[in-house]
Amino acid sequence: MAENRRLLTNFLFFSSVFTLTLWNNIKPSDENEFIANYSGSLLEDHYDYETKSLLLSHRKRLQFASADNKINHPSWDVEQNTSDSLVLSNIPKDGISDLIQLLSKFNKTSGLKNLALKNITTSWENFIRILQIVWHTSTEYFSIFKVKLMSHINKQHFNYNGTSLKAVIITNVSIDVFYFSQDDLYCIFSEMNITALTISNSKIIHMLCPSKRSQFRFLNFSNNDLTDMVFQGCNNLDLLETLILQRNQLKKLSKVSSMTSKMKSLKHLDISRNLLYYDENENHCHWVGTLAKLNLSSNKLTDSVFECLPINVQILDLQNNQIRMVPKDITDLKALKELNIAFNRLTELPGCGHFRGLELLNIEENSILIPSSDFFHSCQNIRELRGGHNPFQCSCELRDFVNFEKKSGGRLVGWPESYVCEYPDDLKGTELKDFQLSELSCNTTLLLVIALVVTVVVVAVTSFLCIYFDIMWYLKMMWQWTQTKRRVRKSHPEDLQSILQFHAFISYSERDSLWVKNHLIPNLEKEDGSVQICLHERNFIPGKSIVENIINCIEKSHKSIFVLSPNFVQSEWCHYELYFAHHKLFSESSNSLILILLEPIPQYLIPARYHKLKALMAKRTYLEWPKEKSKHGLFWANLKATLNSNLPISGKVVVETD
Repeated sequence: MAENRRLLTNFLFFSSVFTLTLWNNIKPSDENEFIANYSGSLLEDHYDYETKSLLLSHRKRLQFASADNKINHPSWDVEQNTSDSLVLSNIPKDGISDLIQLLSKFNKTSGLKNLALKNITTSWENFIRILQIVWHTSTEYFSIFKVKLMSHINKQHFNYNGTSLKAVIITNVSIDVFYFSQDDLYCIFSEMNITALTISNSKIIHMLCPSKRSQFRFLNFSNNDLTDMVFQGCNNLDLLETLILQRNQLKKLSKVSSMTSKMKSLKHLDISRNLLYYDENENHCHWVGTLAKLNLSSNKLTDSVFECLPINVQILDLQNNQIRMVPKDITDLKALKELNIAFNRLTELPGCGHFRGLELLNIEENSILIPSSDFFHSCQNIRELRGGHNPFQCSCELRDFVNFEKKSGGRLVGWPESYVCEYPDDLKGTELKDFQLSELSCNTTLLLVIALVVTVVVVAVTSFLCIYFDIMWYLKMMWQWTQTKRRVRKSHPEDLQSILQFHAFISYSERDSLWVKNHLIPNLEKEDGSVQICLHERNFIPGKSIVENIINCIEKSHKSIFVLSPNFVQSEWCHYELYFAHHKLFSESSNSLILILLEPIPQYLIPARYHKLKALMAKRTYLEWPKEKSKHGLFWANLKATLNSNLPISGKVVVETD
């Protein structure tokens, strides 16, 4: 007990040269996990050291410090140790002999399962001795972090039989010797009959193929200087399931694919962070058919990489490359379930035409402006889509993408904060969930249908109005009026000086001609010549059209008298005359129309195109021919009073019938 007290006093007051830490039931996978609890209390319950021993079997965490650079192993009862994990760190070159003595006390029955050495300096021979000692103990997981090899590397004999080891991790190895046989170094590791081997961050440039069928199922050679030649033509890694070669000097993807062709059990390959590219003009790729998970991130791959992919891959990582688009003519990857293509140069969402089983897609941090419509039609099985942090152009084409989120029920990861409009400038910074456009402004088909319907309705209404109001007839009359006026001004400019030559122009139906000739004309055209009527038989100019003669007569007459009756509304020529007279009425702002209602006209007899006549009869006063003879005198007096006008020259009355 006194000896234990003396040791404890030394441990508490001298600076650390090496450290011993123990804890139960921890299996190492990497340095951070394995020594996560490396620092801790100096000594738990050290106040009761007189009744307690310093046996390894009674400490979960114990730190020792020695002033003489030696491991005082006689005080450690290794034989009765029940702790299954041990970490030894900061062991200098002159402390290696004590380390070897300590490790030699462990055997197959010691119970130690996890052993880690950290920050040690040793020779190649001693390194192999340490490895050989551990090889024949109960240790299953052996890790060496940060080791410095000081002496020449030569060929060493190694006995691989009877080991309990399952995994060996060696990281951060530095070698002071520059000239040595590569085979002497690498053959020690390539022939190991264990399940898992990791040699990382150690600048190794090659690794030998095992000379016989290897037991390796897991190999990790990350952060080294391996080239495309590693494992080329190797037939003895047919049990290998996981191979990690990230951060090396791999360049040609086709060579890497041929490397895997004989690894019959390979399921997971990580070759990220290399210098890989694929030239479609070079050899085709030959991947092993069992490969299900492939990490090709952070390389120099372009669109052509899709021509060099394992057809049975299920999880594919292509992020941080130089891919601009997914080509249309590639081999279908029917087994693909997860695709990570973030941090590339994509300008549109890839469709799932070649990835029918795709469930997870990551296209973040690309250059996608507008997702393609093909995506929403072909990617029906997508359960999770990461599409944020793209420069979205907020337009009609983006509505399908927004609707996808509304219908998907949370399948867009990062929604809504990661999905923001970049273009146009007035919408920059607007979240896609707040971007709204009407269905009419975005649905081209609907817009065309509505435009077509409106056009048809307008055409139908216009056609109906044209038919109902005889618009074409009026246009025809307007054209004739214009042409006649033009011809008159061109051919007879002297006629312009002889306006208002007649008192009246009379328009009537031929069926009413008896009344006109027997009553109207005799009563208007007296022997004194005070009122003169121009008859078409004597005043129409031969050679001119009837329409032109009618227009000339109306313009040269002070008044236009219309004898209205049911016969009048049935006459086409009467309609012409009424139209031209009405046109003069409005164009000259004159009061030149005189309406005589010879017989009552029922409204249903008046055609639709006679709307001017309806308007005139509704707004203007007309003279109604009385049936009683006693009232005829008053009728003629009123008519003559209306015609009483002093013309600049002697006038005449023109009579026109239909």
